Amino acid sequence: MNQCLSCGQSMDTTVSWGNWLTFKRDQVICSNCSLYMEKITGSRCSICSRPSELTICHDCTEWNQLGEVIQFNYSVFLYNEWMKNIISLWKFRGDYVLREIFRDELKYAFDRVFIDQKKELILVPVPLSDKRMKERGFNQALALAEMLDMPIQQAIGRKVSDKQSKKSRVERLKSTNPFYSSSPIRKNVVLIDDIYTTGTTIRQAASILLENGCPEVYAFTLLRG
Repeated sequence: MNQCLSCGQSMDTTVSWGNWLTFKRDQVICSNCSLYMEKITGSRCSICSRPSELTICHDCTEWNQLGEVIQFNYSVFLYNEWMKNIISLWKFRGDYVLREIFRDELKYAFDRVFIDQKKELILVPVPLSDKRMKERGFNQALALAEMLDMPIQQAIGRKVSDKQSKKSRVERLKSTNPFYSSSPIRKNVVLIDDIYTTGTTIRQAASILLENGCPEVYAFTLLRG
């Protein structure tokens, strides 16, 4: 009998070493905890996926005035308090299998949003710095990209910088671009990341790709903060 990785409740599900690669959500978290996974429904900003009655939210209007570098970002879930705990368990405590609770919705949303473009797209996961990668042991953006059954190219690198999660909104918006090109891409790209908050990280990564020959950049993120 397994325990829910979120609340610790016992679950009547048997997982063997032989099938650990095919975990389903009900083998990782209980049905009660699944209810806290809030998909973004209804009206949203057409650029950043913020729940909004406006076609383009105020933040994205400001980005447009500065010179927009992404076509749009599509996020699947809201970054609520429960999700914050799950992401912390996944990213910072190494419960890697937790990514499986997102697989079905993630792939369904990606296939629906990019149905007419899939053959022309390459996924680029937002990278960690070498230091952060050594600390964590895996890149959560790459882990998400691997679930989408698409070509992946790790085309950008990241210099050591302060954690975005420790910065205020103003600090994020003013931060120096930490990314650099490691292999130019001449096809349209979808940047993959776990959380879209201010949009600074996505746009910094996108600007590097565009400067190095990428025609268009989209973003696909698990969560909208």
